[in-house]
Order: sequence, then C-alpha cells, then structure tokens
Amino acid sequence: MIVNRVLVQGGGIGGLVAATALARRGVEVDVVERRPAGSVLGVGLNQPSNALRVMEEIGVLDDCLAVGYQWDDLRMIGVDGTALAEIPPPPAPGLPARNNAIQRRELCRVLLDAAARAGARLHHDATTATISEDGDGVEVTFTGHDAPAPGRYDLVAGFDGIRSATRRHLFGDRYEPRLTGFSVWRISLPRPPELDGVVYAFAGNVKATLIPLGADDGYIALVAPEESVQQGMTPSHIAAQMRAMLQEFGGWIGGLAEYISQENSAAYGPIEQVTLGEPWFRGRVLVAGDAAHATSPHMAQGAAMAAEDAVVLAEELERAASVPEALDAWWRRRIPRAGLVQDYSAALMRREQGKASAEDLKLLELPIPSAHARLAQPY
Repeated sequence: MIVNRVLVQGGGIGGLVAATALARRGVEVDVVERRPAGSVLGVGLNQPSNALRVMEEIGVLDDCLAVGYQWDDLRMIGVDGTALAEIPPPPAPGLPARNNAIQRRELCRVLLDAAARAGARLHHDATTATISEDGDGVEVTFTGHDAPAPGRYDLVAGFDGIRSATRRHLFGDRYEPRLTGFSVWRISLPRPPELDGVVYAFAGNVKATLIPLGADDGYIALVAPEESVQQGMTPSHIAAQMRAMLQEFGGWIGGLAEYISQENSAAYGPIEQVTLGEPWFRGRVLVAGDAAHATSPHMAQGAAMAAEDAVVLAEELERAASVPEALDAWWRRRIPRAGLVQDYSAALMRREQGKASAEDLKLLELPIPSAHARLAQPY
C-alpha cells in the first residue's frame, strides 16, 4: 500500500465505506464528520446489486440484508392504481439478493460498526479547518467538539457531500451545485400490503416513488418541477404538501395521503447536480461521491456510486506505484459509470416531465433495464 495515513472528510455512506476498505488494508484512517453522532440525513434507500457487491467486499452484506427488505421486480403503476409494467432487475450472480431496501439509519449503523471494527478512528462534530499540501503529504487542522489533533496525512479524501468544503478547497466556486428545476419531498409511512417492491407512479407533473423498508415500514418520495426553492419549510408543511400532491393519484397510492403522519421524518429539498469538468483530485486531495458527481435520484444509484468510488479508490491505492498514478487510474475508472448515472438520471427526469431534449432522447434509446444491466457489471 502506497499510503499509510488517510483522512476521510465526511462520515456518510461513501466516507464510511472508504474508511473500512482502507483500514482493512492496514491504513491508519481518521474520519471527521461535522454532524453529531447518531444524526442521519434522509429516510431510506435501495441497494441495487452493484451496491450489494460493495457491501460484500467490505464484509457487511449479511448485516445489510438482515435489517433490509429484499425485492425483485420494479413496478410502474397508473394514476388509477393499476399495474402498467414490471421491470425485472439485472442478474446478480453470486449474490443472495438483487435489491435490498434499507433504512438509512440502519445502513449508517452497519457502516459505522464496520469502520470501527476495521480500526478507523471516527470523530463526529468535527471538520477540517485548514488544509495545506506539499508534494509528500497534507497538513490538516481541525475544528469541532471532537476534533482530532492537527496531523499530517498521505491523502485527504473528501466524501463530504454536495456542499463539499473539500471541493471548494480544490476548485473554489467553479463547481457549485446547480439547480435542475425539480424538487423532492420525502417521508416515512407504514408499508401498505401492495408495496412489496419499488413502485413508480405518475399523476400530472408529480412522480411518486415508493420503497418498502421492512415488514411494517416504507417511504415515499414525490418529485415535481419547481421554479424556485421554498424556504423555511417545517416538517408539518412538508407533510401537508405531500398529502395535497397525493390527492392527484387514485387507487391505493392516493389512499396513502391519510397515513402521512410521521412528520419527524419529512424532508424536502431541491434536486441539484454537481459535475466536475476536470479530474476529481489535485495533488494528494480528492473529492468523491456527491462532492464530485451529485445526481438526481432517478436511477437510485447515488449512494451506490459513492460506495463504488470508495472501494475502487482503495483498490487503486493498493495496486499503484505512486499516489498520482493511483488517483489518475481511480478517476478514469469512475468517470464512465458516474457519468452514465448522472446523465441518464437527468434525462429520465426531464422526459418524465415532457422536457427532454434531443440529446436526452438519444441517450434514452438505451432502455432502462439495459442501463441498470451496465451498472450490474463489475466496477
């Protein structure tokens, strides 16, 4: 291994996978996360087969499956609640499941435990204050309640999300998040018996995505175009808006409006995109996950791409002769897959709203099952 000591900025999914993958290879790893311990952003997510392969690689696949909900076919539902189509997932040879829906809090608990077992040091309520690079390493100081002592690292990996401070350190304000013209509303709800796999439905300009998260739990996300971002939204406002939006649906999906009461889980936000127009690193500092390629949720691959970034980074650092060689190989491996997810997801979002460009339609000549099948191939 060409690095001995690595700092991971960001303790979300990508950062914890990176910490685990590196620490299991004998690297000394510090993770700093600005949020307090136990705080988790988001409700739930799906782990497609490529994400499950990452979980297998870092030794937590069984843990994820034990607390998740495995499913197969994706269903498209009409506005009246009738089934329109079923889309099977691509094959997943060697895996016990092809999809696993999971609560974010459960996934983060599994990954925190894995990182700690591997030997990574975890610091919540802490973040970088200054980063100073030279040819051989990076000097870092920290701030926060649980901030580690200043230190020198062989590499700094910024998995610090769409508003990444690491990205701003590298690129200034050149790659700030860009509004797509759409927003998403999310909330937990009791799982209806009809929800035994991921379901998509449309009513007017609203798209509903429903995901089971267990025997009794699920969540719903509503995507709609929005000209400007709403400010000061409280959980009760978000839940009320979701109930109103669901009135446009018939059948069992429309009936879910009366069950939207878990307002503590309500979340709202604009769908934003980050696209770096140059390598995702400079010297010994890099960005990955949403910090490098934030995307719309339309392929349910955002978390999977961050996790892939992490394990591929560990692989390249293990095989290369130098850090520059490793980071260049890592970035070049990741660009095609992250780019496919970002471009295809955005094209799907625009087509669903009748706003697809000629370029979008050309990309979407690749059917959805074929796009997912590409991502099921080795990363």
